[in-house]
Amino acid sequence: MATSTSAPVAVRPAEGEADGPAFSPLYQQIKSLLTRSLQSGEWKPGEAIPSEMELAARFKVSQGTVRKAIDALADENLVVRRQGKGTFVATHAEEKIQYRFLRLMPDDGQPGGAQRRFIDCRRMRAPADVARALELKAGDMAVQVRRVLHFHGSPVVLDDIWLNGTLFKGLTAERLSEYQGPMYGLFETEFGVRMIRAEEQLRAVAADAGAAELLQVPLGAPLLSVERLSRTYGDKPVELRRGLYNTQAHYYRNELS
Repeated sequence: MATSTSAPVAVRPAEGEADGPAFSPLYQQIKSLLTRSLQSGEWKPGEAIPSEMELAARFKVSQGTVRKAIDALADENLVVRRQGKGTFVATHAEEKIQYRFLRLMPDDGQPGGAQRRFIDCRRMRAPADVARALELKAGDMAVQVRRVLHFHGSPVVLDDIWLNGTLFKGLTAERLSEYQGPMYGLFETEFGVRMIRAEEQLRAVAADAGAAELLQVPLGAPLLSVERLSRTYGDKPVELRRGLYNTQAHYYRNELS
């Protein structure tokens, strides 16, 4: 028989998580346990998780508590509910999730698929600022990826991407070019790293000679600089992305709530 939702369950912080209060609302504790299962790979991206009834029996709580925990995970885009089918681990391979972190929209409001051109992919010792952002030690290896995104045949985004070298060992320009889905989908399936959330800093800059050539804009043309730090489970930073956006025919869209 399921226990009352008022009965607290002690949940120790996962490795890398800060110590917090000994007790929290029961659904939050169940959410933490479900997150650990996601992090450990018990359920892979795109796979269905057990039903609410099964999870309620597993954790010895009510289905209502499990439902509230899953709702919280869905709000954070960690799982996706599908009417009549169940709840699935969210994946960046899904169209809805693919562009979750790419907020650039054309002025006509009709988003189109991006074509990628990879310029470089190499392993090197992380520069000091990259090491700080990714919480690496001095001398640790990082992977630098440079690419241009084209929309409707025109170059719009120049990305410099820095990745944790240990987590992305074996990533090459050939593998990036061969993979047909989004980069974050590749990171999930090939390297077991899932981007959970990101924080960004935006500012206006002028195009230098290199950016002007790659984005086919005049030297000094106004560009939107977007620096994004993406994190995986445990709030661990794993990707630093510095993008230059040509907003002549696009705008950066965000939703505030």
